[in-house]
Amino acid sequence: MEKKWVVPLFVSTLFGIFLLRSLNMGLFSSMETINSVLSLLPSKISGDNRDSPVIVDSKLSSEPPAPAPDVPRLAYLISGSKGDLSKLWRTLHSLYHPHNLYVVHLDLESPAAERRELAARVANHSLFAKVGNVYMITKANMVTYRGPTMVANTLHACAILLKKWKKWDWFINLSASDYPLVTQDDLLLTFSKLPRNLNFVEHTSRLRWKEPHRAKPLIMDPGLYMTNKSDVFWLLSKREVPNAFKLFTGSAWMALSREFVEFCIWGWDNLPRVLLMYYTNFISSPEGYFQTVICNSPDFNGTIVNHDLHYISWDIPPRQHPHTLSLNDIGKMISSNAPFARKFDKDDPVLDKIDDELLHRVKQWVIPGGWCSGEPLCSDVADELKLKPGPGSEKLALLMDRLFSSETFMFNQCK
Repeated sequence: MEKKWVVPLFVSTLFGIFLLRSLNMGLFSSMETINSVLSLLPSKISGDNRDSPVIVDSKLSSEPPAPAPDVPRLAYLISGSKGDLSKLWRTLHSLYHPHNLYVVHLDLESPAAERRELAARVANHSLFAKVGNVYMITKANMVTYRGPTMVANTLHACAILLKKWKKWDWFINLSASDYPLVTQDDLLLTFSKLPRNLNFVEHTSRLRWKEPHRAKPLIMDPGLYMTNKSDVFWLLSKREVPNAFKLFTGSAWMALSREFVEFCIWGWDNLPRVLLMYYTNFISSPEGYFQTVICNSPDFNGTIVNHDLHYISWDIPPRQHPHTLSLNDIGKMISSNAPFARKFDKDDPVLDKIDDELLHRVKQWVIPGGWCSGEPLCSDVADELKLKPGPGSEKLALLMDRLFSSETFMFNQCK
């Protein structure tokens, strides 16, 4: 009589196990796919992660994790040139989150008055000043998009971030012509499920028309030694494609792990320095330097994800600059599931639509999130680790599902 409870307990336990298995089958498949891919790459993806174990949570959903000790910290560079002050300021607000870090830069072509105005805005912004996570490069660099000065400016921002802040997880470079398509809460939730050593770098070794028009010609960037901006110029001599390393090309926009950034800046292997000197005379070096470094580095070429996290509309074959996006492109932007898009004109109506429908941003202010108090303006920080993701996190889950598909992930690495 005293053991009548045994049979009901056994039956209820079996039912509970069955119920849990049934529920688990209904979770998002994207992170399960990532786990299956990572299990095939124990030495490359599942390697050391100094801040947290390299574990991908199989429960990526639109609900925030609770508690959230593993929310990553994103470190942004937002750069601009002459006439980009208002665009850069708007992009900064659309990307702002108190847990992240931001380096902003207007290059030397920008009038001194614009640079002083940006510095004053950063210093006097109530939220930025209180949190202290926005830094302006006041000693402006000369930047030529097609020359190595853009690479130098990117490395400069990386070095500042490494020196000023000890803990961050990914570096993301953007321009004033970029704009987010998801909230930072959406992006932070998605990245919180990823190994911290992944690098999102669009790349290919199939140079095709770029070999005769970019790899072989020699150029000089006057931005290296002149204070007035001018285009690169071509030298008479040409060179052969190197055989000491393999060339890769791709997008100038990327998300790099802190570990890989340290490798590029500190260079305990000589490769980053050798390639930096090689790409000094390479046309459009921002579209090849990081790709060639990572794909020729055995410690990092297994951490690369072949995507730049952007929606960009190009001609075929691509020209130097992509199409300028407008309201006619909003459907394609959203269906891409990308977190960022470019390029946009100043205050184009499509940006207002993105603010209203995707970011829910009040004009002239930062995007809201789980961190903020003082709604609707989010004038204060309640808990910077509290995430309140929306539909954007589900779109990002679909993107990750596609990128980490076991049929394509490894076959798209450094090919």
